Amino acid sequence: MIEGSNTVDLLSENKPNNSELCSVLDKLISSWESEVVEFKEAGKDYDKNKIGQYFSAISNESNLKGLQHGWLVFGVRNKDRVIVGSDYRNNKGLDALKQEISMGTTGGISFIEIYEAYPMVDGEKKRVILFQIPAATTATPTGWYDHFYGRNGESLGALSVNEIDRIRGQEKKDWSKQIVPGAEIKHLDKNAINLARDNYKKKMNKPYISEEVDHMSDEQFLTKLKLVIDGKITNAAMLLLGNEDYDYLFKTVPEAAWRVYDSKNDVSDYEIFKIPYITLSERLFGKIRNLTYRYMPNQLTLFPTETKQYDMWLLRELLNNCIAHSEYTYGGRIYLNEFEDRIILTNSGSFLPGKIEPVLNPGYNPPFYRNQLLAETMVKLNMIDSQSTGIRRVFRIQKERYFPLPDYDLSNRQQVKVCIYGRILDENYSQILFKNPDFDLETVFLIDCVQKGIRIDKSAVKYLRKLKVIEGKVPNIFLSATISETIGEKDQYVKNKAFDDQYYKDLIVKYLEQYGSAKKKDIRTLLWDKLPEIMEDKQKEDKVRNLLSSMRKKGIITTTSKNQQKSSWVLVDKTIQDK
Repeated sequence: MIEGSNTVDLLSENKPNNSELCSVLDKLISSWESEVVEFKEAGKDYDKNKIGQYFSAISNESNLKGLQHGWLVFGVRNKDRVIVGSDYRNNKGLDALKQEISMGTTGGISFIEIYEAYPMVDGEKKRVILFQIPAATTATPTGWYDHFYGRNGESLGALSVNEIDRIRGQEKKDWSKQIVPGAEIKHLDKNAINLARDNYKKKMNKPYISEEVDHMSDEQFLTKLKLVIDGKITNAAMLLLGNEDYDYLFKTVPEAAWRVYDSKNDVSDYEIFKIPYITLSERLFGKIRNLTYRYMPNQLTLFPTETKQYDMWLLRELLNNCIAHSEYTYGGRIYLNEFEDRIILTNSGSFLPGKIEPVLNPGYNPPFYRNQLLAETMVKLNMIDSQSTGIRRVFRIQKERYFPLPDYDLSNRQQVKVCIYGRILDENYSQILFKNPDFDLETVFLIDCVQKGIRIDKSAVKYLRKLKVIEGKVPNIFLSATISETIGEKDQYVKNKAFDDQYYKDLIVKYLEQYGSAKKKDIRTLLWDKLPEIMEDKQKEDKVRNLLSSMRKKGIITTTSKNQQKSSWVLVDKTIQDK
């Protein structure tokens, strides 16, 4: 019998090598159970409708047997389990099949992943395809175009009425509320519990509650949070507060992985993180580079805006959302993949709202949480915002930074990916947001789609045209260049306008605040292009000299030496004085 948890954790993020895949194949061949594993030769082609029927059957049988998943294998002869190889979609590609299958299944579910293994058979490399099929969702049998399939031994047929009723009669259990067999208070981390106490008191912000919590034992406090039920430890308690030495008590061990990619998109560093998850964000974020990023949200700005690539509250909220909403029965990891200009967070489990647009609506309330107790506890411990307001705030933060909005990739129904950008993609986008701070999130979301080349419907196009933020003809629309042209005209005006002396003095002060010191040539370079173009070079030289002399007389700046060749200008005091 093949236990889903014993065949290696094969989530797409794991990128198992060929040796690991061949090992899984060997296990499937040697200790198979016909209801949850099906072998097919499948040469160059195979009926997609048949694949959908097997998907339904294996998904339902996996559910009935209490397994996490089953397998459909191409390239193995069913009669004698001999590896013969398959050319199925060898050139066409397999990724598209996920979407094709999801179109016909209940709830739009699809393969957890599709793998290609290349075992050696009699000195020849053979191609074998392993389709990992998720078990039917609790209380919901998996259908293929509204027909429910099952297995009787190796035979494919209709799922019996009794089996349909068995699945539909299942109680939708809250994983986070379930008890961890064998777990006790001693298996929790004392420091994590103390942190939970502190976070809870801060969240409640009432002196009498703080006093009450201080007089509670650990078990009493955790019972109050419903993390301990009748003296027994829940999955939520173990996940948030457990000692990592005892993570083996879980049926499937939760983990988080950080990976950093270089300019060639190769992994240059990584680390695995375990429980307790109440400290996961602090531990994981200590690895993130989060470099300083300089950009010009408005071309009239004389100094670039300096900010960190990522807002840490934003990252913390999204990571904690991954913790709260992961499907832990899949046994998959939470991944934080760090690239040079973006971070991608991934967790297992579907995105319950289905798509991101409804969440951006101010009136949105989630219908339910996947891990109700876990989510409620994380709200109480100030780890996540309640009622999904956190996601709206995440989008608002990026909007206010003039950065691209997060991208939610929901193409795989068994996982959620969210990409957070650490740089500007289109300057016109930033300029539009700068000039229109009152645009609501729904409008900014549409503008963001345009900059990323994501198609929007005709009504949205019409709406954005009315706002005069796009140009071009569908489907080749782009953010309006008139913004840039207008700014360009204003920029030319600036170049020909004589600013008062205070403006130039402020430039010098800001430069010295940032860099500490400056040679005269540095000051000259700083001001030269900002002085009116109608001024001759001699006039500009005199202007720079007079400005420096005036600022020195007023005690704002001074020189480090009387030797003009070696001397540098520095601030007398970092406080900008009244001039």
